[in-house]
Amino acid sequence: MIFSTLCYIEQNEKYLMLHRVVKKNDVNKDKWIGVGGKFEEGESPEDCLKREVKEETGLTLTSFRFRGILSFFSVGYEPEYICLYTADGFTGDLIKCEEGTLEWVEKTEITNLNLWEGDRIFHRLLLEEAPFFSLKLRYEHNVLIEAVLNGTSMELVDLLDENNEVTGIRREREVIHREGGLHRTSHVWLVRRNEKGEPEILLQKRAKGKDAFPGCYDISSAGHIPAGVGYRESAVRELEEELGVKVAPEELLYIGQNESKVDTVFYGKPFRNHETSAVYVLDRTGVSDRFILQESEVEEVKWMNFETCRECLEDPEFPNCIMGNETDLLQRYFEEK
Repeated sequence: MIFSTLCYIEQNEKYLMLHRVVKKNDVNKDKWIGVGGKFEEGESPEDCLKREVKEETGLTLTSFRFRGILSFFSVGYEPEYICLYTADGFTGDLIKCEEGTLEWVEKTEITNLNLWEGDRIFHRLLLEEAPFFSLKLRYEHNVLIEAVLNGTSMELVDLLDENNEVTGIRREREVIHREGGLHRTSHVWLVRRNEKGEPEILLQKRAKGKDAFPGCYDISSAGHIPAGVGYRESAVRELEEELGVKVAPEELLYIGQNESKVDTVFYGKPFRNHETSAVYVLDRTGVSDRFILQESEVEEVKWMNFETCRECLEDPEFPNCIMGNETDLLQRYFEEK
């Protein structure tokens, strides 16, 4: 087990970043990271921090904060516990670093660099001034396969390219919403015909504690596709988790693909959602469902006449986050049914 420190020195809303381009066989080869290194015999974390910063940058730290513990695991490398710091006080002048190239980078531009995916997570936490945290990161062939924050698993999703193809990069859900990366979701509409033969759809009202669109009416069931999982498999899982509805994958009828973008703010945090969604229909005509709602996700559900719903979507007083072009897919389905 390796014990080390990692420090992000800040000045004028910039971090001092180190581009690791010198060492061969470097686990951080070509990555942009902070400065730091391994403990030496008899050192405390702060001793190591100040020595490594001085050796790599020429700067003497005068003010710093211990922000968290990183547990790093990667196939082919020794596990490492990393003490994460930020520093906002120093004296001295920068020197040439033997580890790579030092450069001051705007905090808002950090995510444009070649980073470890796990680094994106703790950079988000640093920007949000999160309290002291423990973050476990596990990689396999440089791909992030597990992230655990303070003992709770974090949701990883596949990042897509401009052709909606999986890139092989797995990104944490809140990070992808902060940065606006394209990712996959599944949408399932529960539909039925009433006694008059009129189409109805089931709306769910999002729980008030949701991190986006709290208290808004939404698709019957929807969710992000976990990394490595298929659309239909994920849709079936979300249906059972959110509504308590158990179905076989083949019961879902695919009616189209929908891509949407949202750029807004929730709770003071940027929310840039860019998703491509597989849209399914589940016909419940003649079925008496007893919904078991996932309280953390869904406040209530209600059936609504389809045409009435489309009219409501035009009403600014009707709180919802339903994309109008998705109801076009439903309209076509009902016309063809």
